[in-house]
Amino acid sequence: MKPKSYRRRPPKQKPAAPDPLAARVVQQVLLELPELLAVAVVDVASGTSLAAHSTATINPTTAASFNAEVVRQKQKAMAALELADERIDDILITLSNQLHLLQLTTDSSRFIYLAVSAQYTNLGIAREVLRAQVSQLEA
Repeated sequence: MKPKSYRRRPPKQKPAAPDPLAARVVQQVLLELPELLAVAVVDVASGTSLAAHSTATINPTTAASFNAEVVRQKQKAMAALELADERIDDILITLSNQLHLLQLTTDSSRFIYLAVSAQYTNLGIAREVLRAQVSQLEA
């Protein structure tokens, strides 16, 4: 039998309170793209969703942690490739019926995650909305 210390589960962490600035950004994206499927403002280092909204079956909090890992892995790849003069502006993931966009802040500490229907949303407009809103996170 394992010692008691191995059987203990780590204490559950309480979800972080929504960041007011992040919540404002989420609401603004929702106003500009009402047909969105999900949106979240995410801390890259922790993968924590600072504010989120979903109108579909997508759980933006779960998506936030996995997409934060995508960003961290791309940052590691860029370091391995010695691309020191480059930074990630955005990442686009195209699914059969959906577009998932990650728009990073200039310091790459946060990003806005957006999921939209490929059929009902123009990619250029979605990118422009995210560019405008990510600048609000940097203010």
